[in-house]
Amino acid sequence: MPGSICDVLPATAALLGVPDAVDKLSLAERVGPVDRVAVVLVDGLGWHLLPELAVDAPLLASVLAGSAGRLEELTCTFPSTTPSSLVSLGTGVPPGQHGILGFTLNIPGTDRVLTHITWRDDPPHREWQPLPTWFERLERAGVSARAVLPEWFIGSGLTDAAYGGAQFRPTHTDHDYAQVVADELRAAPGLVYGYTNALDTAAHVFGIGSPRWYEAAVYVDELLTLLVETLPRNAALLVTADHGGLNVPPQARVDLDADPRLSAGVQVVAGEARVRYLHTEPGAAGDVQAAWSEVLDGRADVYSREEAVATRMFGPVNPRFLPRIGDVVVVCTGDTAVLATGHEPPEAARLIGFHGAATPVEMAIPLIAF
Repeated sequence: MPGSICDVLPATAALLGVPDAVDKLSLAERVGPVDRVAVVLVDGLGWHLLPELAVDAPLLASVLAGSAGRLEELTCTFPSTTPSSLVSLGTGVPPGQHGILGFTLNIPGTDRVLTHITWRDDPPHREWQPLPTWFERLERAGVSARAVLPEWFIGSGLTDAAYGGAQFRPTHTDHDYAQVVADELRAAPGLVYGYTNALDTAAHVFGIGSPRWYEAAVYVDELLTLLVETLPRNAALLVTADHGGLNVPPQARVDLDADPRLSAGVQVVAGEARVRYLHTEPGAAGDVQAAWSEVLDGRADVYSREEAVATRMFGPVNPRFLPRIGDVVVVCTGDTAVLATGHEPPEAARLIGFHGAATPVEMAIPLIAF
């Protein structure tokens, strides 16, 4: 079994001498003694996408050829979506334990749906995600933990849920992001965290394999190349991702709001196109599960909440988080996507690249150690 995104920061903390931190990834054997580590998460850098990405990315091509860095396969957590994965990275536990169980979630007891990437103060951060992060643990152990992030990320609910306790270093659009990360790594020992969403945004909007996606790959490769070339002798660079992805063709799209068989009995829709959480009207859960199972036969696995939790796809689920999971959980297989044009902004239905489900192309991620 490959390691997990949950293992990255504990292993990093162990490298940096934090007591009780466990190096399940055997990083110490890969990089030797160091006093500073940069962890860079490239949003959308899926394991199965690496060969295609490497076409215009010399550093990634060298990694695949075995002539640069050390590459291994990890898995992200389920759902394979950015909010869940970032908080699993930060806390070191799967979504069932930290509670960020999807891209969007119903706020229990209401008809409201929380979109994690735009979450600010409601619900309160510590109530919605109560666990400490490894950034906090590092700081408590006397090890500096810094996060270099765009200024608009600072203070958001998702940033605090994933990176709470870090010393934030805000960047602006006119900054050379790679240089800021490199300067921060040189400045002092400890952990420096970096993040880029250029590749994921291009995949969503223009599609995997599009010219804009290849342009984003070039940007990512140049960013990583600068970090490798300026890496101090006593430092390591770890590159990982939050998920992979796939393109969904028009004929593989199902709109629940255009099919009365799918909308019947559904009160609140959450999740995202590859993993839907359906919160049903009182007494309707069984009928909704049956209808969705029939309509999407062979295109999705349709579970009751209890069945979904029993698969342990979310990891062990804290009982307080159970109401955040739909009464019915729809996990797409193949290249199917379930749109919700009556519940979500119109741009969601225009996306080309998707992720969130449990297929290998969505779940497998790299760990590259330099």
